[in-house]
Amino acid sequence: MEPRIFKFGTPYEDMYKSMSATQDDAAFFSRNGVLQLCRRGAAVKRAPQRWQDTDSYDIGEHDVAIAFEERIFDAVVEDLQVREPTENFSPLHVICLDTKDNPHEAALQGRVALELCWLLEANADDLIVKAPEIVEAFQQERMTHTPIKVLYQLCYL
Repeated sequence: MEPRIFKFGTPYEDMYKSMSATQDDAAFFSRNGVLQLCRRGAAVKRAPQRWQDTDSYDIGEHDVAIAFEERIFDAVVEDLQVREPTENFSPLHVICLDTKDNPHEAALQGRVALELCWLLEANADDLIVKAPEIVEAFQQERMTHTPIKVLYQLCYL
């Protein structure tokens, strides 16, 4: 079966239709979990987005960005370092929860990310001081249950 390659911005619904157009396609992409990933993605947003195409002011609306691969984390940090700062010069906590790229790990690490977000949200009034401590403690606690590489970088935009 030929791989299907879609550009950023292609709606998850269109990808799903393409990968389930025939019974063979549907069976293949169901078996390897890709159709489930499309359904999960569609529940969150219309289409995959490319970080570098996102406007600085839109990014500045957020306090935390979470990546699930070290190479994506590195690309996000690098991108933030070369962008022109916004008027607000807001802090952005960039975190990586390095995850194997498969449906099972994605589901597990999605829950881990949610737990981390709850901890960060509970301390939202003082994230600049508390986020590094929270991330460090979180990594130490998670390492006893599920080995996961956690990276953290405070950036300003």
